[in-house]
Amino acid sequence: MTELTDFLTGRPTTTIAADLLGKQLQLTTTDGPLTAWITETEAYLGERDAGAHAFKNHRTPRNQALWLAPGTIYIYQMRAQFLLNFVTQAVGTPQSVLIRGIEPVAGLDQMQRNRPVPLANLTNGPGKLMQALGLQHELNGQPLSPQTLNLSLKTQRQPQTIVSSARIGIVNKGDWSTVPLRYYVAGNPFVSQMRKRDVDTVNAGWRPLKN
Repeated sequence: MTELTDFLTGRPTTTIAADLLGKQLQLTTTDGPLTAWITETEAYLGERDAGAHAFKNHRTPRNQALWLAPGTIYIYQMRAQFLLNFVTQAVGTPQSVLIRGIEPVAGLDQMQRNRPVPLANLTNGPGKLMQALGLQHELNGQPLSPQTLNLSLKTQRQPQTIVSSARIGIVNKGDWSTVPLRYYVAGNPFVSQMRKRDVDTVNAGWRPLKN
C-alpha cells in the first residue's frame, strides 16, 4: 500500500482528484472482477470546506472514516443512494475525493444486471456507479485492498483534456458552491450531465493507446 499511500498524501487533494482520472477501480466479487476507468471526481477539503461533511471539524459516527488513514473508503448514503469516496491526506486531516463517474472495462454484463438500464445511463453519476458495482455501505471505513475494492495506479488511461467546474449539488454554501473542485474527462460519455453533442465518439476523451 506504500505506493497508493504516497499517491493519496503529500499533495493537494485537488491535484489528487484530477490525477485519479484514468486510474482503474477494481472490485472483486463472487461473480468475477468488475473494473472501470475513473472519469469524474470531486474534491472535498475538510474543515474549511463548507460543502464537506467535515466542515468546521464536524465529526460524527457517520463521517468517522474521513479522519482515518489515506486510502480509507468513505461511503455515505444520500436519500436512497450510496456514494463512494476515498480519504486523502494523513490521519486526522479529513479530506476526500468523491468518485462521480466511471467507464466500465470488465464485468459489464454484471454491472447491467445490478443496474438494468441502457449503457449510456449506467455509471454516469455517483449513485448510479455504486448501483452498477452492487455496493452499498459494507466497505465504509475499510482500506482500499486487492481483496475487495482496489485502486490500480499501474493500469490507467490518459485524458486528452481535464475540465474543472463547480461541484454538483453544492448549493447555498457561498463561494464553495462555485469553486471549481469537480474534475472530469472532457468528451467522455460516462460523465454526469455530459451533453450528447460534447461526447467524443472516437476516443471517449482518452489519448489513443500506443501500439
